[in-house]
Amino acid sequence: MKKLMCAGIILLSSFCFAQETASKLKVSFFDGIVAAGYVDHGAFINCTGPNVSLMHKGTKFILGMLPSLRIKEDRSPGTKNNAITPNLGAGLTVVYRKIALQVPLYYNTKTAIQNGAWKMGIGLGYSFK
Repeated sequence: MKKLMCAGIILLSSFCFAQETASKLKVSFFDGIVAAGYVDHGAFINCTGPNVSLMHKGTKFILGMLPSLRIKEDRSPGTKNNAITPNLGAGLTVVYRKIALQVPLYYNTKTAIQNGAWKMGIGLGYSFK
């Protein structure tokens, strides 16, 4: 009975994860990355927002939201919009050491002359963490 009880306690303690290793998959609100880049004939400046990240051999892969400032001249006839507008994108960011490479996707809304569409860009940034 004593051996059975010891085996049961050891088995139960293995499910408690008392000595669990650090998780490689992480969810965060802000990762301290600022990037600038090009998308759809304009520029953007953004930081990483809510995301899911995966760390693999010193390289961090981040999939998440990108709160941004888009800088694009309005070339439509008539009333012009502001050149700098806030925008929310989504995309993939890869961080190696402190350098970040970003592939953002932004949605351009439907206008009188074009349909709404997702536009892909490219950006380079820096990780402060």
